[in-house]
Amino acid sequence: MSGGEIAVPPRGGRIRAGLLRRRSGLFVVALALIVLQAFLAVAAPLVAPYDPLFQDILHRMSGPSAAHWFGTDQFGRDVLSRVIYGLRASLAISFAAVFTALVFGGILGLLAAFYRGWIERIIMRGMDVLFAFPVMLLAIGVIAVLGPGGFPTAAAIAVVYTPIFARLLRGPALIIAESDYVMSAKSIGASDIRIIFIHILPNLASVILVQLSLLLSSAILVEASLSFLGLGTQPPTPSLGMMLSEGRNFLFLAPWAALFSGLAILVVAFALNLFGDALRDDLDPRLRKAS
Repeated sequence: MSGGEIAVPPRGGRIRAGLLRRRSGLFVVALALIVLQAFLAVAAPLVAPYDPLFQDILHRMSGPSAAHWFGTDQFGRDVLSRVIYGLRASLAISFAAVFTALVFGGILGLLAAFYRGWIERIIMRGMDVLFAFPVMLLAIGVIAVLGPGGFPTAAAIAVVYTPIFARLLRGPALIIAESDYVMSAKSIGASDIRIIFIHILPNLASVILVQLSLLLSSAILVEASLSFLGLGTQPPTPSLGMMLSEGRNFLFLAPWAALFSGLAILVVAFALNLFGDALRDDLDPRLRKAS
């Protein structure tokens, strides 16, 4: 290689290079918060100081203390333990919903971009129908059919976000499908599945990563909103949105239940949003040039 040549990294290394090249303080903070929250959610049985369902009537609505760092609720349940388990439920539902939407929406978007014609028209008009409904109204409609609970909530959020992934991936996939290396793969007889998953999908990795993190933050808010309305996770299973809904009735007597559950929702949504913004800044070449 001569002195004026520049080595181009393989596709798989571009994302890693972008992430390692520049890590701002906010990016590190966001990543640390996400890791901490994921650890708390996974290790909830080991980390939570009490059983989240245990009721100590004699100490109900007690303020924060050495025994109960976040205080107790109207039934004497430890608020810290319930926040940890509520975080676990919220993250599990949101991750399951967004990844399900990614799988189905991504496949539909790639098929629409690759095959065009009537397949594209049918798929995208179906996505337009889903887009016509407001997010919460569509989610409530799905739950009205399936019934309240954790699984219906995840299914409702997945239905809401499927058209987002379909339209997001269809745009760049249309350009990649017309590229020279895809045409070369077609000319040598490569199968459609191989072209889609080996040649097109890896080039969409940066778009997928950014959108995943941003939609995860909004999915947390949608799940909390549905639980707040009584349509999400059902009692006695702890949920951040349900804790916020129950705590609002005791704001003047014991505000800590609503306060700490609301702060937990705020922190996890903020961390995911911040992480998504940092990923977008690192992976978008236009933003890199501007900086």
